[in-house]
Amino acid sequence: MTSDAAADAATLRDIAQTAGAWPFEEARKVVARLQKSGKRTALFETGYGPSGLPHIGTFGEVARTSMVRRAFRMLTGDTIPTRLVAFSDDMDGLRKVPDNVPNKEMVARHLGKPLTQVPDPFGTHDSFGAHNNARLRAFLDAFGFDYEFMSSTECYKAGRFDAALLLMLERYEAVMAIMLPSLREERARSYSPFLPIHPETGIVMQVPIDETRPGSGTIVWRDPDTGKRFETPVTGGHVKLQWKPDWAMRWVALGVDYEMAGKDLIDSVKLSGQIARALDATPPEGFNYELFLDESGQKISKSKGNGLTIEDWLTYGSPESLALFMYNKPREAKRLHFDVIPRQVDDYLQFLDGFTRQDDKQRLSNPVWHIHGGSPPPPETVAQAGTNTGTTISFSMLLNLVAVANSEDKAVLWGFLRRYAPSISPQTHPRLDALVGYAIAYFRDFVKPAKSYRAPDEVERAAFQRLDAALAALPADATAETVQDAALDVARTVPRYQNPNAKGATPERPGVSGDWWKAVYQVLFGEDQGPRFGSFAAIYGLADTRALIRKALAGELIAEHARFMDARKAS
Repeated sequence: MTSDAAADAATLRDIAQTAGAWPFEEARKVVARLQKSGKRTALFETGYGPSGLPHIGTFGEVARTSMVRRAFRMLTGDTIPTRLVAFSDDMDGLRKVPDNVPNKEMVARHLGKPLTQVPDPFGTHDSFGAHNNARLRAFLDAFGFDYEFMSSTECYKAGRFDAALLLMLERYEAVMAIMLPSLREERARSYSPFLPIHPETGIVMQVPIDETRPGSGTIVWRDPDTGKRFETPVTGGHVKLQWKPDWAMRWVALGVDYEMAGKDLIDSVKLSGQIARALDATPPEGFNYELFLDESGQKISKSKGNGLTIEDWLTYGSPESLALFMYNKPREAKRLHFDVIPRQVDDYLQFLDGFTRQDDKQRLSNPVWHIHGGSPPPPETVAQAGTNTGTTISFSMLLNLVAVANSEDKAVLWGFLRRYAPSISPQTHPRLDALVGYAIAYFRDFVKPAKSYRAPDEVERAAFQRLDAALAALPADATAETVQDAALDVARTVPRYQNPNAKGATPERPGVSGDWWKAVYQVLFGEDQGPRFGSFAAIYGLADTRALIRKALAGELIAEHARFMDARKAS
């Protein structure tokens, strides 16, 4: 690193000390923790229950934790090594047969066994746990996360948890005193933090413990079916802990410094934290993020299926837009539904476009800094032929382009884009190409069925006819600004659309109210809002925009949409 680069890095690090973005606030807690403990490494952890497949919440937790880790590295100048562990609780006993697996009868014969001892119903791995772990790793790898995978089964069997397990056995009464008040009376009568693995059946046993023997590192218990007594070591993978004591034990054994959790686990975090303290350790830093809501404001439930999957989102929006959704206000409940995707896509593009014009302080508060680990890519801008000013093509713009082009063929959409900017292509603008695909899919499934075209009234009809004439008077390669000004000049002549209170308005040149653009969107696009008209018309082409106006005035847009809706109902 050159001296200038080192100075720039130091300056950025100084700015980061007071940066207001939430990942920096969280990272500062880890910095203070390590300063107090003297520890010279930082371990960040996320947990995963491999009885099911990774989902959008898994992505959110790993993405958010990665953001905090990156902020920590900035705050410390990368002088403290960091690790992100994706921990799989694959030694947990299988409680029920999942709905979405084949060979259910075969799986049912192994209920109660650790997931890594249940045969893989898909037939691709040594166990069901190994299958789901592979899915988790492929999932995380697909998003480019920097992480270290860790298996509960491997940690237990390799002795990595032995010291912490023996300490928990020694502090057994203290752990029970923490857990029992949180349990129902019936549950409390049989509760033990240790779940022995039955040496004959391999089942994770939920049984009372008759005797603890810290001196020999064992527990004594009885098989409720046979009455046979067993003495089982708590080390070497012969037991599994109940999940709250297990969480605490893992924090202690691995030295976890940071782990976040959902708001529904607040009480669990508190109990696990108390157990960690009973084991002479300090619980990790972290925070409780809010849960997602469906379109009706109800909590999303995997069993109800009332939310989006990762696949759903990535059908209609980019991974970066999903990361932005996770970045924004993690402590507030947010609706996770299809209608949030377009806004997230366009917001991401705006943040990326603005990054290049920001100073260092502003950049550290820009979501794209955190989404891209401190190094966001340059925005893909498009310059109209004959101009040097590049602009970003928005998702909303593409949705309307798909609508008026009446085509779900990417080549057709690229025809309009290349007519506007001949030098661009899917090869030079791969992110724009992906955006075109997202727009086609989203328009087909959500926008087109929801459109509601209306006929113009007499005042609007006259205004649209003047707009048609104004566009006819412009050169075919008129810039977006020229087209926008022409549309504004048309509206200035219509009393309904005049706004004398607009900034810069004069009696001779009144401002234009939003009612003009609302009329344009409702009549031409079948929506209440849309892209900047001048930019849209410049890309779509003035001749085609004029043809669109004439179709609207003739009632053809309303008729076409009615035929589409009739066909949709019939199918």
